[in-house]
Amino acid sequence: MLFNLRILSNNAALRNGHNFMVRNYRCGQPLHNEVRLKGRDLLTLKNFTGEEIKYMLWLSTDLKFRIKQKGEYLPLLQGKSLGMIFEKRSTRTRLSTETGFALLGGHPCFLTTQDIHLGVNESLTDTARVLSSMTDAVLARVYKQSDLDILAKEASIPIVNGLSDLYHPIQILADYLTLQEHYGFLSGLTLSWIGDGNNILHSIMMSAAKFGMHLQAATPKGYEPDPSIIKLAEQYAKENGTKLLLTNDPLEAAHRGNVLITDTWISMGQEEEKKKRLQAFQGYQVTMKTAKVAASDWTFLHCLPRKPEEVDDEVFYSPRSLVFPEAENRKWTIMAVMVSLLTDYSPVLQKPKF
Repeated sequence: MLFNLRILSNNAALRNGHNFMVRNYRCGQPLHNEVRLKGRDLLTLKNFTGEEIKYMLWLSTDLKFRIKQKGEYLPLLQGKSLGMIFEKRSTRTRLSTETGFALLGGHPCFLTTQDIHLGVNESLTDTARVLSSMTDAVLARVYKQSDLDILAKEASIPIVNGLSDLYHPIQILADYLTLQEHYGFLSGLTLSWIGDGNNILHSIMMSAAKFGMHLQAATPKGYEPDPSIIKLAEQYAKENGTKLLLTNDPLEAAHRGNVLITDTWISMGQEEEKKKRLQAFQGYQVTMKTAKVAASDWTFLHCLPRKPEEVDDEVFYSPRSLVFPEAENRKWTIMAVMVSLLTDYSPVLQKPKF
C-alpha cells in the first residue's frame, strides 16, 4: 500500500521534531541501503564513518515516525535479550534503553554493581563469555573505556557503550537527531561547546566533522580534551574541510555558533573535585549574554541532569532550548542502534537531509 505523505516543512513542525522528509512511504518495502552494521560493537563514534552514523540517525527517524506518529507495532527485537551493566546510576540511559528495547519486543535485563562487579568477583573475560551465551547484546555504562574494550574483545555479541570516562556515543546520536529535526540539516552548523573537556565533547570531536559541522570548544585551563582525541579531531576537520577551534574563552567559542552546548561540570566519580572545579569553571555559565554573540538562530543543548551554575533558567527554559526533545530522542536513537546491530531491518522512509 502506498501512502503519499507531504513533507512537514513549516517552522513549527521543525521545532516539534517532525521534519521526517517523508516521500512515497511504502509499508513493508525497505528502501535500498548499502550500510550494514549488524554484529558490530558501538564503543566510540571514532570507529564509524559519516555514512554509518547517518544511517543510525535515518533509522531513528524511521522508527520514531512508524511507532510514534503512525502507531505501528514493530516487534523487530522479539525473542532477543539485552544485558544492561550499570556501574554508574542513570535516568535517561536506563529508561530509554529498557523501554525502547521492550517496545521493539525484546527483553532487557538490568544489572547493577550489586549484581555484577566487573573485573572483581569475576574477570572481564569470563563475564563477556557468559553474557555472550545468554544475551544477544550488552549495553555497559562503566567508569573505564578499557573495560569496554576488553568486553568487546572477548564477547561474541555486540557491546554498546552506555557511557565511559572517554566517550558517550549514544548521547551524541540523540543530539544530532534533535538538531536534524530542528534545522532540517546538519552540514554547515557550528557547534559551540562551553564546559568540561569530557566524554560528551570527545564524542562530538569524533563525529561532527563527518557531517560537515564546525566545532568551537571552550574549556578552562587544565580541563582541555584528551590530547590524542584532539589530534584525531584535527585530522577529521582537515579531511572534511571543517573548522575546529579550541579555546579557553567561552564567548569566543559561542561567537556565531548555531548550537550552544554544555554539560555537567562535575561528573560521577569527580565529587571530591567539586570545590576546585566550581572555581575553575567560573565564567562558563551559559546565559543570554553568551547567546548574544551566537548566531541569530541559536539553540541550546544539555544532556542532563543540569545544574543552575552550568546554564541559567532564562536559557534552559527558553523556546531556544531543545533539552527535552533531546532527552526523548535518547529513546529513538538507542532503539535504532539496537535494531541496526541485531537485525537486517532497513528504513522504509526517505533518507533525511544531513
